[in-house]
Amino acid sequence: MHLLIDLDGMVVDRRVTKARSKSIERGKLKTINGIIVHQTGGATAQSSIDSYKKPSANGAHFLIDIDGRIYQTASIYQQTWHVGKLKSRCIWEKRCTPIELKQLQHFRPSGENKREMAKDFPNRFPSNQDSIGIEIVGEATSPAGGKVNEQNQVYRTVNKDQNTSLQWLVSELSALLEIQTSEIFRHPDVSRKNPTEASTAKW
Repeated sequence: MHLLIDLDGMVVDRRVTKARSKSIERGKLKTINGIIVHQTGGATAQSSIDSYKKPSANGAHFLIDIDGRIYQTASIYQQTWHVGKLKSRCIWEKRCTPIELKQLQHFRPSGENKREMAKDFPNRFPSNQDSIGIEIVGEATSPAGGKVNEQNQVYRTVNKDQNTSLQWLVSELSALLEIQTSEIFRHPDVSRKNPTEASTAKW
């Protein structure tokens, strides 16, 4: 039996705890084309849940704790701002046109995102407007000494309990929402994020 979803877009299953934060919901999610897997950068699920209560907070639809417990933090019928600026999918798929390659010679993430969002899916990656986000609790730590910044931090390894829950959740959501395996990505694949984020996630 696949997941059951109630009228509010919340999962009805003993393995999923409701922890909805309407403050991270940003409008109707009319189409779902993909799933993006993230890591929080924080130490606990509760720290993320608490942060989601702030009016300006960003978050994802699901959150997997250190012990594998799954929380649903937003309705699957609502957008959340979990992706950020998109990278060019043509680079990933090695199919850029000469014009696209010329445009990409200059590092302009905002312009790149604007061009990508003008494309129809699947010519671009899934975005905030058409994807489900799954966060996995995992701190990001900086190397000893040297300047601390987002890019030189290393995310904690996703543990066995978390990966088991991720595999179940991705499988169920994919079946329910008819999402192709090829449309499930780690956050750094689709946006300019730390390359170690979710690098050890397995689904």
